[in-house]
Amino acid sequence: MVSTGRTAGPGRRAIRWGAIAGAAALTVLGGPAPAFADAHGPGHGHQGGSHGTTATPVEHLVVIFQENVSFDHYFGTYPKAANTDGTTFRADPRTPKNINTLSNAGLLKKNPNQYTPRRLSASQALTCDQNHNYGPEQYAANGGRADQYVQNTDSGKCSGNLFGEPGLVMDYYDGNTVTGLWNYAQHYSLGDNAYSSNYGPSTPGALNLISGQTHGVTSVDPASGTEHPKQTAKPDAYTVVSPDAKGVGTVTNDPDPAYDDCSNSDHTSKNALAVMHGSNIGDLLNKKDVSWGWFQGGFRPSTAWDGKQGDYAKCSGSTHTNVGGAASVDYSPHHSPFQYYRSTSNPHHLAPKNVSEIGHSGRANHNYDLTDFDAALKADRLPAVSFLKASEFQDGHAGYSDPTDEQHFLVDRINKLQKSPEWKDTAVVVAYDDSDGWYDHAYAKPRNGSKDTTTGSNGKATDSPACQAGPRAAGGYADRCGPGTRQPLLVISPYSKVNSVDHTRTEQASVTRFIEDNWHTGRIGDASFDARAGSLTSAFDFRHPNNKQVLLNTDGSVQSVRRIPAQGSRPHAPAATRTTGPATRSDLTSRDLAASTTSSAAVSTGIGAALVLAAGGTALVLRRRRNRTDG
Repeated sequence: MVSTGRTAGPGRRAIRWGAIAGAAALTVLGGPAPAFADAHGPGHGHQGGSHGTTATPVEHLVVIFQENVSFDHYFGTYPKAANTDGTTFRADPRTPKNINTLSNAGLLKKNPNQYTPRRLSASQALTCDQNHNYGPEQYAANGGRADQYVQNTDSGKCSGNLFGEPGLVMDYYDGNTVTGLWNYAQHYSLGDNAYSSNYGPSTPGALNLISGQTHGVTSVDPASGTEHPKQTAKPDAYTVVSPDAKGVGTVTNDPDPAYDDCSNSDHTSKNALAVMHGSNIGDLLNKKDVSWGWFQGGFRPSTAWDGKQGDYAKCSGSTHTNVGGAASVDYSPHHSPFQYYRSTSNPHHLAPKNVSEIGHSGRANHNYDLTDFDAALKADRLPAVSFLKASEFQDGHAGYSDPTDEQHFLVDRINKLQKSPEWKDTAVVVAYDDSDGWYDHAYAKPRNGSKDTTTGSNGKATDSPACQAGPRAAGGYADRCGPGTRQPLLVISPYSKVNSVDHTRTEQASVTRFIEDNWHTGRIGDASFDARAGSLTSAFDFRHPNNKQVLLNTDGSVQSVRRIPAQGSRPHAPAATRTTGPATRSDLTSRDLAASTTSSAAVSTGIGAALVLAAGGTALVLRRRRNRTDG
């Protein structure tokens, strides 16, 4: 059964933030930047470094960014599983019914595509990859009819030990295979209206996650390291699409980043590399002195850089095998978006000097191995914003990964987070870079059009009729038609709604926007999709936190559900004493709260000896925080 009770610590924090949520209307996060009363001053004593002033109770955001899954591919029959194989799943009877799934849409037996969807069993976890390129995904959607998937994105015949069948692109898993994701949806919030910011494969999705922008790319010669676009040189057509006179164009494919020694298979290939110009969320967080990091499996090089100019670190020596015994290199350069930007790259894959440097400026420059995240979490030095990228065998990408290995990664990382002291103010967002071309019946009408009529690999115009008829391209930048395909989105947090399905239209850039709004960074600019992205805040209930720790077994089944352990269960280093500023959430007690009846509108003083908030006719007077041990 789902518990929504409160404990003495986080529950009292919720009372305070509930008043803020009621008075300030958190939904404005989807519009102009919010103006909440400050929760705490910059650098408020967290052991992990500067966490800044947050607009919500979320002081730690962990984004787990997985690979190549459509919503219907994982949640097409949610919450009903066949229970004929795999791990048994039975839903809470209170699970919402109005979910935009294949089964609810009546498309399991009667479908406009060439083949009807079929359930994949747990023994069929290893499948071949589908076509997930920018143009074919548009034509598969067919202007909202979603009836051309087999013709445009189906993989055809599979090779090796990978499972395949005619019309494989239509098929889906249920809660007997992706059990962990279904159980997280049972206890937290699932989004059924989340899309990629534009059509296309992994790299565009990763760039949209951190900048809402795929325009601004130039190509680089891998041998000399010089940029091609010097007014006269012609940029590489795969790396740069629709270049202007200076060779600046858009990313629609998967070129490797120029600022990465491990690109082009440890620089053994001659393919042109990509450089992104402009800003990303890392740049904005740096300006606010907010700690952050990108943590990726295999980022620690198998052969370290020798320190010599012109030499490179190597990553191809680090491999793992999936459940089928097939090995793949852990690190994928084109899945590492900050490596495309000079300002936020770590070209030689240098390790941080020590744990205290993680999340801050240093020789690693905010790009780390997943083991560094584990070290920071163990030391209670979690950055304010963390992006986690699994090693290839666990990232969920069909062809070399699978739902089983992906589940092992998700459960392991989320269990560790939920056992940590930081869980009390953490939100985990599980999102995906693209759909892999897997069938999904839902469609988002283009909000940003593109009129690229050059012939694509499928022999048709690159942009489909629906994209060409869409609104004018923002910034005049071609080949950014979107929103694109629908993917799963989960928000897992003590502050997320319970067993909830959020229908808010969101996209990859919504994650960017949440970070911008929560840490008051301002916008990326330059026609970034952060300006249009829907809000993630509908997945939260800051007034009534669930205060839950939900631990899963490796097969995705529920191990335990309990209230968050009381604060102080693990020792922390003492926080610096702050002499000014409003109360913080973690040290409020009943003596800090005084209620009185008022009919006035909400008033926030923000800074000073008291914070008065009016919400629902009740004013909460919050005294200044006392000195405390950081929690």
